[in-house]
Amino acid sequence: MLGLYIHIPFCVKKCKYCDFNSFKLNIDEKRKYLNSLKREMELYKENLENKSIDSIFVGGGTPSILNEEEIKILFKNIKNNFQIKDSAEVTMECNPGTLTLNKLKIMKECGVNRLSIGLQAVQNNHLEYIGRVHTYEEFEKNYYQAKEVGFENINIDLMYALPNQSKEDWMESLEKVVKLNPTHISAYSLILEENTELFNMYERHEFKLLDEDTDIEMYEYTINYLKSNGYNQYEISNYAKKGFECKHNILYWKCANYVGLGVSASGFLNETRYNNLCELDKYEDIIHSGKKPIEWEEKLSIKDEIEESIFLGLRMNEGIKFKYFYEKYNFNFEEEYKNEIDKLKKMKLIETKDEGMKLTQKGREISNSVFVEFMK
Repeated sequence: MLGLYIHIPFCVKKCKYCDFNSFKLNIDEKRKYLNSLKREMELYKENLENKSIDSIFVGGGTPSILNEEEIKILFKNIKNNFQIKDSAEVTMECNPGTLTLNKLKIMKECGVNRLSIGLQAVQNNHLEYIGRVHTYEEFEKNYYQAKEVGFENINIDLMYALPNQSKEDWMESLEKVVKLNPTHISAYSLILEENTELFNMYERHEFKLLDEDTDIEMYEYTINYLKSNGYNQYEISNYAKKGFECKHNILYWKCANYVGLGVSASGFLNETRYNNLCELDKYEDIIHSGKKPIEWEEKLSIKDEIEESIFLGLRMNEGIKFKYFYEKYNFNFEEEYKNEIDKLKKMKLIETKDEGMKLTQKGREISNSVFVEFMK
């Protein structure tokens, strides 16, 4: 399996909770950036000459901030530099307020077959408070336009445990989104990241975070409500109709290779993790000197690979298989982690089944505490 991630860093404005590397829109900078992306693709073309791409994910930032011509340029450059499988999943992240019917038509023509639309909440007061640039009504209009154009595979992003959000608000968000019948729903609990506007607001005591019990209640309700409406939870925060699980995310969770292109993008090739430069000017200068814009890279040790496979594998509901570790690393998982497995089973945080291990529902609720046990 081989994936391709492309980062489009521009936004209308930064959401208050966002700590991703993004920049306020600069019209002139977009074309310059697309040219830099083209050059970066060319730097990887030779390395991947005999390999085919299984999935493409254009993320951000706000990729849908590109205009029609820029979308065409981006995908023309992708196709000119990489071999894309006919069956490849091609996802583009979109934000309401930056989408138009024409843009959606161009995306479809360019081979995009999956959309991931950021919504977060259905109440306009919550959207405004967290700094979103759209209303629920704008989202709904864009969603129906996407369906009209012929997009069948659509993910909707939602967020719970927002400032001042009640459990009833969250239930309303889920109910409205389920009625739209998307194929995939991502539902994340708000995490306050340092150096974000929302974190600073919290430090100034402008709002209180929900208590842990309420957060867990919302999470459990989400799982049960979505399951009753035909959405299978296949990862801690992701739910899909049968056959519509996100191939690109699964590629990450299974520690497969992927190329990361763009400012601050990360990648994983040949047991080596790397991260691109985060400063736009430096990224573009390095590329135009004919070098890959890598800020750091590290070859993973066997220990690193095993721990990463555990951490990422357990995020998925299917869990991990002990045989995989023996065949790939000559590592006897059950023997090496006997004490940890016994301890976590007694605490009912994991269950062993079909010669493997997976988190229980209780384990998913405090997943980070489980992961730590295997990182010692």
